[in-house]
Amino acid sequence: MKEKYFNDAIIGNKSMVASFSKTGELLRLYYPQIDFKQYIDYLNIGVKVNDSNIIYLHSDINNMYTQEYEENTNILNTYIYNSYFKLDIKQVDFIPIKENVLIKKYQVKNNHDIDLHVNFLVHSKLLTNQNNKVSGLFKDDVLMQYTHDTTVGILSDIPVLSFQINNSTQNIDSGIIGGKDYIGMSDDSSVSYDLGILKPGESKTIHIAIMIHPNGSENLMDRVQHLKKMDCKSQYDHTKKYWRKYVKDHTTMQIDGEKSDYLQRVATIYNRSILLFPLLYNYETGGISAGVEVDENFQFSGRYSYCWPRDGVQMTEAFDLLNMEKESDKFYKNFCKNTQSKNGMWEQRFYTDGHLAPCWGYQIDETASIVYGVYKHYCHTKDKKFLKDTFKMCEKATKYLGKYFESALQGDTQKTTCYDLWEMNEGVHAYSMASIYAAFQSMIHMYQWMTEETKDNRLKVEQNLKEIEKLEKYVLQMREYIIGHFYREDKKSFVRSQDDKIDISLIGLTHPFQVLGPKEKKMTNTIEKIHLTLRTYTGGYLRFEGDTYKGGNPWVISNLWMANYYLDLGEKKQAEEYFKFAVVASTEHGFLPEQVNNQTMKPAWVIGLGWSHALFITTLKRLYSENGGK
Repeated sequence: MKEKYFNDAIIGNKSMVASFSKTGELLRLYYPQIDFKQYIDYLNIGVKVNDSNIIYLHSDINNMYTQEYEENTNILNTYIYNSYFKLDIKQVDFIPIKENVLIKKYQVKNNHDIDLHVNFLVHSKLLTNQNNKVSGLFKDDVLMQYTHDTTVGILSDIPVLSFQINNSTQNIDSGIIGGKDYIGMSDDSSVSYDLGILKPGESKTIHIAIMIHPNGSENLMDRVQHLKKMDCKSQYDHTKKYWRKYVKDHTTMQIDGEKSDYLQRVATIYNRSILLFPLLYNYETGGISAGVEVDENFQFSGRYSYCWPRDGVQMTEAFDLLNMEKESDKFYKNFCKNTQSKNGMWEQRFYTDGHLAPCWGYQIDETASIVYGVYKHYCHTKDKKFLKDTFKMCEKATKYLGKYFESALQGDTQKTTCYDLWEMNEGVHAYSMASIYAAFQSMIHMYQWMTEETKDNRLKVEQNLKEIEKLEKYVLQMREYIIGHFYREDKKSFVRSQDDKIDISLIGLTHPFQVLGPKEKKMTNTIEKIHLTLRTYTGGYLRFEGDTYKGGNPWVISNLWMANYYLDLGEKKQAEEYFKFAVVASTEHGFLPEQVNNQTMKPAWVIGLGWSHALFITTLKRLYSENGGK
């Protein structure tokens, strides 16, 4: 598989997700879950004009591109102009809400003063391995590429001109394909459609549909016939109506983009966040993907399209601010319950269906974050049933955290060494311990609530009070532990771990975990050290000293953390400056990246990172409410 590091645009429904480049190339197609599995190695679409070779729509020296989403939808429009033939092509990509099929509509217009004969060609290669080889089959005007468990079909609303199952790569560049085989052992095949002659000023339209069919479910050809009868226009209209209503139903802040270009950009990110979140959410399990994958070959990372419990907690905080409380409920009541280990902890990461994903270590803050997140969600909804449903889960997790902390107090590094939140440094970490502190505080509140709920049961009340007393002792000890183990008098600053490095996550001691107040001297000293050590000349903040990951760039969440710290201080103007860095770093579609290139201020890695969008929403809400609206 070739490298496809930047998903410039993302569309989908509850079961199928697709990503595209800025030139309209299909990069990834996921089904039947939003993170598994991905089928497309490449889907190259091109035109043959008169006697030309193939002109690839996503890559030709004579092509010019613009791209936009249909307003307030997950419908993507890519405009392609070929200056040599003066051919205008509007490519519309969408996935219907109730049909798991990618529909690609092409409107082709001849702006030349001569007739143009246009053939449309699709060259498709699927991902394969030794245990799931791909073969090709042409039947009933449909190009089908099948494996043991799945068939991917390419069909259109106009008849097929020609097809080629085997050896397409040998002659596809000529734009002329054909072969004697209707079935063959090839992982790439091609199909051609004839639009006929377009006279000057004339336009024609073709729809191409990409279906994915699980073998052994309903009859394949019945599905094909169903899709052939599908009215693409009505599907488009319904999809547009659905997403516009979705945005309306989940818009809880009115941002007046008419006031300035800056606020227009804020509004674009806000709307895109609302439209992105359902594409990262597994509606069957409640799992939340960190982002659409960018690095299948592990070139720079351990991959991204998994559910980290900590990231999920960050996402649910944003969900709660966007009328997505039911999604938050399911994350905790279903996904977290089903993935909790018997000893009370959570592993590093999972597939969104709840299966354990590849891991390389353990992070204690994953477990602590869930306890903290449950209570945070309850504070938002005041839903007593939710707290009852998750109480035992949190109690079990807290007992595990208590054992961990007792080992830390005893100096048992063998039992307490784990990875930090960046998954790069092993040891005992200030951020991790702060997350446990917040989990203990959250569990105290839950026990207090449960004590009131069971006040007529003396034995339960006594047991709850005993647990509260134990946790209150832990809270005092934890604050002392954090100050004693992570504050360096010689540096006048907290450090992240035994390596004595300054890390942006030290803000977590104040926000959100509230181990220290934002005005405490040790904390203000630390913030000053962060400014001196991690701030770059663009105003962006690195994660930590010596960070070289993907070139060592500022991270969006680093600046948003800074914004929240200054909001805690009550310094709203300063907070706005840090917030602006994230806004400027956004793409034209409103996606936020993980990192920002310091030289170009363009995304350096992972476009549409869930964590970035979640922290943007929670920070915006604070700025919005504390500034009296925008």
